[in-house]
Amino acid sequence: MENKLFDSFETISTKQWKQKIQYELKGADYNDTLVWESLEGIKVKPFYHSDEMENKFSFNEAKPFSILQSIYVHDVAKSNKRTLETLNRGAESIRFTIENETISVNELMENLPKGNTTYFFYLPFLSISFINKLNDFSLDNGYDFKLQIDPIYQLCKDGNWFDNLYKDFDILNQIACKAKSSFITIDSSIYQNAGANIVQQLAYTLAHVNEYFNRISKINQPITIEISVGSNYFFEIAKLRALRLLFNTLTKEYNHNLECIIIATPTKRNKTLYDYNVNLLRTTTECMSAILGNANFISNLPYDTLYHKDNEFGDRIARNQLLILKHESYFDEVTNAADGSYYIEELTAQLAEKALLLFKEIEANDGLITQLIAGTIQKKISESAAKEQEWFDSGKEVLLGTNKYPNKNDKMKNDLELYPFVKQNPRKTLIVPIIEKRLAEKLEQERLAQEQ
Repeated sequence: MENKLFDSFETISTKQWKQKIQYELKGADYNDTLVWESLEGIKVKPFYHSDEMENKFSFNEAKPFSILQSIYVHDVAKSNKRTLETLNRGAESIRFTIENETISVNELMENLPKGNTTYFFYLPFLSISFINKLNDFSLDNGYDFKLQIDPIYQLCKDGNWFDNLYKDFDILNQIACKAKSSFITIDSSIYQNAGANIVQQLAYTLAHVNEYFNRISKINQPITIEISVGSNYFFEIAKLRALRLLFNTLTKEYNHNLECIIIATPTKRNKTLYDYNVNLLRTTTECMSAILGNANFISNLPYDTLYHKDNEFGDRIARNQLLILKHESYFDEVTNAADGSYYIEELTAQLAEKALLLFKEIEANDGLITQLIAGTIQKKISESAAKEQEWFDSGKEVLLGTNKYPNKNDKMKNDLELYPFVKQNPRKTLIVPIIEKRLAEKLEQERLAQEQ
């Protein structure tokens, strides 16, 4: 703040505050009692003071976040109808998941609004002809299309490329020469959902971006980064801020002036099968972190996504959570609301610094793809996930209704429309896939087995 408030009051230094706290502790050790260490190795203090602040970050004024609704396209006519209904009920942007390149873009987009509505196309395949079709339609009809293509995510999730490294990147370079729309997406949600800590998430995301900068000769379009948001409220706000800082630092090295578009989605890692309504509380705070961290688009996770097929009720509740935050809680009225918070500024600095060191270590060992093939990234994520799992199993990390205050009368066996656990699919892969796994899976499997 430029204008100091309450100048008539005497300034109290950090040292004086600590002395007062030490006195109140009646001999207990300050560090042992009040300072705790996060999974990232960051020591969190009970208070932060301006006389300790070395870093203050300035962000461009953020635009209000856009409510993003995801729609899986199978029946084109039904998907078109559902899109119109979803937009009329408060969604502001749409993400289509298309797995079949024979889908008619003309039929899918019939009568859909243009203007301020952004349409994302998540494509789990590589097809130059289909991508050209989307680009041409966007240009000819004035739609804002953003394509989500990420072969490295495909490698991480599936263990194999779409085809192979050289062919996949050859196709990306061909697309880059003609692309009118943003087409590169870094889907870093897999790192969080598999158990990577925040420093790892940031470093792996930056290395992920760097692989595309190194392997695609011409990138003139904005880069989309999709990220999962966890339940550590202030850390997650700082994570998104640190991501922008790191992205801007990297782009300067390539003399790029590319916009970073962030899509935020609540994590699945802490979601539970039992006492599933608590998922509503978890996704609400996670969306709040995403908003205050200045995500551009937020796609909320339905409370029943683990065990129910896609349904209108779950989608409507998820959308309404964001509508309440935006229009009743006025989260879109203040931009960069986290600016000036000593705690968040310090977290942002520490996360960015630690992530940058890890990123440099990855690059010194030939980059993310080489490290994935060697299994180094998977091993580091597994170690972090095991540590967090240990915290959950011991009760140090709490999921209410699951490992604390569980409702023993809660039954779920007959409500499962989807298999909510890690699926086993033994096959030959180029690398060991990064497996997404929830903290509560083992406990939930035990409870399901005991249900009468």
